[in-house]
Amino acid sequence: MHRVGHISFCGADFNILTEAILNMTKRTQAKYKIDRRMGENIWGRPKSPVNSREYGPGQHGQGRRSKLSDFGIQLRAKQKLKGYYGDITEKQFKRIYKDADKMRGDTGAFLVGLLESRLDALVYRAKFVPTVFSARQFVNHGHVTVNGKKVNIPSYRVKAGDVVEIREKSRQIPMVIQGMASNERDVPEYLALENNGTKVTFLRVPQLDEIPYPVQMEPNLIVEFYSR
Repeated sequence: MHRVGHISFCGADFNILTEAILNMTKRTQAKYKIDRRMGENIWGRPKSPVNSREYGPGQHGQGRRSKLSDFGIQLRAKQKLKGYYGDITEKQFKRIYKDADKMRGDTGAFLVGLLESRLDALVYRAKFVPTVFSARQFVNHGHVTVNGKKVNIPSYRVKAGDVVEIREKSRQIPMVIQGMASNERDVPEYLALENNGTKVTFLRVPQLDEIPYPVQMEPNLIVEFYSR
């Protein structure tokens, strides 16, 4: 049993909480360690270590996992969804959640819709690049335009009808060629590709069942987590 302030946590919950704190300001671990920490291949990639060993990172990773409390289950659901979108910071994630909570209706559905509306998420979904991490880098370096204007903010919120395009001088970058040639995933139906895959229109904000997550995401548990 561990204490943080006036709150007590069992061992499993405390470990997850510690991981959450360590990742609040920046991603400090490799993407495959996120898979191992979650115990799932959250991006569905064939090289994920979870495909051959379903235990956590570190020398104690093969030990028996303690049963999680309701808090631990909710926290893990949040860490998994946050990790999927490039392990965005807790501050950014909570801001998106608050925006979703202000909308009238299903907060969990709005949460994933807003996450899919991020420019880096759209660049990843359109297969401009192989991973969501490279998508963030790609946008940061100014390789894409939105409605004809260069945008280098990964968290930029794309609206229905917006057109995102790879700048002409960036189309021969190796990771672009790799991403477009990849057969690991398909472009979802809420995006419309044009111009040989270098241009995409965001048709609509998707519903949860339209988003091609390789593993089950549970935004309802995240709503419960923040409602505590």
